[in-house]
Amino acid sequence: MRITNNMIMSNTKTNINLTKQLVDKYNTQMTTQKKISKASDDPVIAIRSLRLSTNLTHIDQFVDNNIPDADSWLDVTETALKNMKTLLTDIRTQCVNGSTDTLTADDRNTILKQLTAMKSQVYTEGNSDYAGRTVFTGYRTSSKLTFQTDSQKTTYEITQSLGADSLEEKRYYTNGVTVPGTIGTATPDCDTDVKEYSYQRIRLGYGSTTSDVTLSIDGTDTAFTNYKYSSDFDPSKLGDDDIAYIQETGEFVLGKNVSTSIKGNNSKIEVNYVKTGFDADDARPEYYYNCRDISDAVTLDADNNIKRDASGNIIYDNPDKIVTYKNYDDNGERIGQPISYTVATGTELTVNTQAKDVLDTGIKRDVDELITVVQNAINAHDKVSQIEGMMKQEQYADKDSQAKLKTYLDAAKQEADYADNNMQKTYGQYITKFDNHMNKVNLALTNSGSTQSRLTLIKNRVEEQKTTVEELKSTNEDRDLSDIIIDFYAMYNAYQSSLTAASKANGNTLLDYL
Repeated sequence: MRITNNMIMSNTKTNINLTKQLVDKYNTQMTTQKKISKASDDPVIAIRSLRLSTNLTHIDQFVDNNIPDADSWLDVTETALKNMKTLLTDIRTQCVNGSTDTLTADDRNTILKQLTAMKSQVYTEGNSDYAGRTVFTGYRTSSKLTFQTDSQKTTYEITQSLGADSLEEKRYYTNGVTVPGTIGTATPDCDTDVKEYSYQRIRLGYGSTTSDVTLSIDGTDTAFTNYKYSSDFDPSKLGDDDIAYIQETGEFVLGKNVSTSIKGNNSKIEVNYVKTGFDADDARPEYYYNCRDISDAVTLDADNNIKRDASGNIIYDNPDKIVTYKNYDDNGERIGQPISYTVATGTELTVNTQAKDVLDTGIKRDVDELITVVQNAINAHDKVSQIEGMMKQEQYADKDSQAKLKTYLDAAKQEADYADNNMQKTYGQYITKFDNHMNKVNLALTNSGSTQSRLTLIKNRVEEQKTTVEELKSTNEDRDLSDIIIDFYAMYNAYQSSLTAASKANGNTLLDYL
């Protein structure tokens, strides 16, 4: 085969160019310390690099954002739960103090002050938030658990389901003693026949309801007598088969046969009621019950009474403005509202605790009742002191005034004894109730702690996975600088040699041999 000078020149330029390309390749690698600079350099490395980069991006999202966010949410929740536990423990301590039978006036006043101070704090921790998102309110993270101000025109229709275990004993009293301003012929007779009655009752989540109340026991609508105020209810007239409802306190008082039947049949109870007006720090019903906010759908008069038709039914002026909330499905099962974070590939972690699993609406009502009971005891003893003071006054030193005051004093002491007995029993009863409240908080703390432990394990695993992927990505893409330098100088020398060879190969022509 004949080789011409043109062929030699062409092949020489081709070889020099290929060598030059390799020099440029290693020079680029020396700068970037990467095996390839574009996909066409090595498609296999490029595809693997894309896959590993995508995987590493996901892992970085888990490690840098999702896991820290979930961890912070759990930290906020745990702190709030611990504060709740401390508050409930303090209230329980007051229950223990109040359940003793050796209380002095100072003891009762101290208990009253302590409970009054703690009352407004009951749901405060339920408003805890992380980065502006309330942690105990399910999906409605932009809203607080409680009303922030007094909302006297806010109106809800509430459906509350209860069981036989919601029955509890409560004592009711008649004929409280009235301390007379003066004693004389015109002094009205004082009620001195103070009596105590004990009944089972069902207490709703809220008091001060309207008269729009229906009671269903085991699916059957049940009749009852409606009273607006506690003072309207005469416990001595409640028959064994009767039910009384007191709007002021939001409680059904059950006759003995009724309560026995409910307990014996383990009955299911459903109450539908309407409440207008909420105080600041009251828990919002939409986080606890199936309910409807009808505030913008009804009209209230100057006394905040709902506008009604001639039959007494509520008039809905703007029914399209009714807002419906559901916390339980048609089978009575709780509807969960989990806030979840994706903390690893294919792994989601629920981090939130819902208020209805920790703080029920009964806690504040329990504190209210504890305050009322101790206040009644204080008032009863004040009556005794007032009458005893009157008996020491010279103007009542006559025999008739002393006899009358003695009658009042005996009745006042009887009322004070009943009040002390009621306080002792109620506070003793509420020790168990607050134990149950704390059990819920303890369970939530345990669940939060176990979730945090699981998150820590996942975090460790994901961080190890990140290290592994980074190593794989480095192995796939990166080159050691010393190796690049060796290859570069080898190819650079080859390039220089090819230039030298080319100059000599093209230096001679056929004419030199003629």
